Amino acid sequence: MDNRQKAFAKACDGIIANLKKRNMEGYFYEDSASCVRAILDMIPDGSSISWGGSASVQESGMMDALKNGSYELIDRSLAKTPEEQREIYGRTVMSDYYFMSTNAITYEGELVNIDGNGNRVACLIHGPRHVIIIAGMNKITTTLEGAFERARTMACPPNAVRLDKKTPCAATGKCGNCLSPDCFCNQIVVTRRSGHTGRIKVFLVAEDLGF
Repeated sequence: MDNRQKAFAKACDGIIANLKKRNMEGYFYEDSASCVRAILDMIPDGSSISWGGSASVQESGMMDALKNGSYELIDRSLAKTPEEQREIYGRTVMSDYYFMSTNAITYEGELVNIDGNGNRVACLIHGPRHVIIIAGMNKITTTLEGAFERARTMACPPNAVRLDKKTPCAATGKCGNCLSPDCFCNQIVVTRRSGHTGRIKVFLVAEDLGF
């Protein structure tokens, strides 16, 4: 690891301890490959698995590993009609494992997420038996205010470009605090504690992942 990664590894000791206080589990890994292997070891064959849109989960190699595994994958992108979307979402809410990242996480162990339709934050809050969060060291912030700032200024503009949204941030690269039809800063959720022991597991990786 380089010096930045070593410093992150030391910070993770405190973050993991603070997650535990908040009834969440935290884990640290030096790289994505070891993180993916550890997660796969936790998931029984045949488990139902779904996910929210996440560049971090994709970049880590987790999605490829899941698609090559012996699981029941619930993929909302396969829906061809609004009715199918709703049916798949119902199965997603009842899944065994739900994969996502977080837009930001503070040193105190608070998670901050911004969502458009709300399906991702809804599943984080309630529904799937287990929530697996993969977060790179670029997601860490010092304060809760910094987490809001990071989510809106660092995560949303590149996501708007990726999704071809017609928003000010897609055009300018910075948050316009908009109320446009394509706005996907509709739901801003702070997870300060989990009400279910062991349900939310945060995997911290000493790499930059996602936005």
